Amino acid sequence: MKTVRQITILGSTGSIGESTLDVIARHPDRFRVAALTAHKNVEKMLLQCQRFRPCYAVMLDTESAEQLAKAIQVAGIDTEVLSGIESLEKVASLPEVNTVMAAIVGAAGIRPTFAAARTGKLVLLANKETLVMAGRIFMDLVKQHSATLLPIDSEHNAIYQSLPHRFNGDLAAVGVSRILLTASGGPFRCSPLASLEKVTPEQACAHPNWDMGQKISVDSATMMNKGLEVIEAHWLFDAAPDKIQVVIHPQSVIHSMVAYIDGSVIAQLGNPDMRTPIAHAMGYPDRIESGVSALDMFKVAHLDFEQPDFERFPCLRLAYQALGAGGNMPAVLNAANEIAVESFLKRRMSFTAIPTMIAHVMQTVKQEEITTLDDVLRTDRLARDVALEWLESLH
Repeated sequence: MKTVRQITILGSTGSIGESTLDVIARHPDRFRVAALTAHKNVEKMLLQCQRFRPCYAVMLDTESAEQLAKAIQVAGIDTEVLSGIESLEKVASLPEVNTVMAAIVGAAGIRPTFAAARTGKLVLLANKETLVMAGRIFMDLVKQHSATLLPIDSEHNAIYQSLPHRFNGDLAAVGVSRILLTASGGPFRCSPLASLEKVTPEQACAHPNWDMGQKISVDSATMMNKGLEVIEAHWLFDAAPDKIQVVIHPQSVIHSMVAYIDGSVIAQLGNPDMRTPIAHAMGYPDRIESGVSALDMFKVAHLDFEQPDFERFPCLRLAYQALGAGGNMPAVLNAANEIAVESFLKRRMSFTAIPTMIAHVMQTVKQEEITTLDDVLRTDRLARDVALEWLESLH
């Protein structure tokens, strides 16, 4: 008889959250939804509560929680509605929950993800910021509390699948020479550089291969998404920056590769659908059905690879610089990028101003070591303030 996993989904109304629920719906004998959380999307959360009947539904926004509570009552659903960051931490650390999908986008996801690790959960990590902003602190927490960490990003999940089962954090010990992190190159890989100044939010969000949220789509267009993944890979696999190589692969069929000292390169391939890494992590060590169609190699026909151009993608260069500097710089990079992308989406600045703002913030905020989550959050606030000051200087 299978053990039913009780799961909390942090960020259930986002693309990762919805894909997770799709996988869960295919395996009612394996998973039970204990809690769902979202920011403001009351309509979608209500539909999810009607279908999956969680014990708890948490809205980060208080007004949205009040609206949801009324709708839940009218619908006659036995789900308790909570609000605020403390409630996110509560449902991430419920005693009956053994698995937490950490899929809240942005810095808001850090505290509940920390709460899950602190209570020894199986953490399925889709929130980049936890590792980018607080990598050392979080990885120490995972070890200290015997939590289990499985990556959900398609690239890091592919690396995890391509490493030997006996990998225990020492790449050299298992003969790994390099991690090859693949990137689609986004929608502007071949666009004339001069045209990038006029890029619109709609164009930046039109990813050629993946269906993602606006923030992640813009990050893919600037390749900051890949820069953040380089930082994540450093912490997840204890890999030195010069051992992590970004490879542009427009087809997004190879999700990442691991190169070994004997000349072998092991890759994980599949259709670009996040349900594959989600199902891998949720079923681990078993393989479970994900709903993703089988890869048709004859339809793919060919696979292309290119070296990234730092002139076209300066955000990738900035991410390597932040990782090399260490300390608070990855957190500064992340915070500045969040403000920059938000400002671009609101048409307050151009697409090409994104790396300019980030570089300014990195040069302005003093580099220092961080030892606590409070240090991380303080750095985050400071970097955001500097970014907003720079933005105001444009207007």
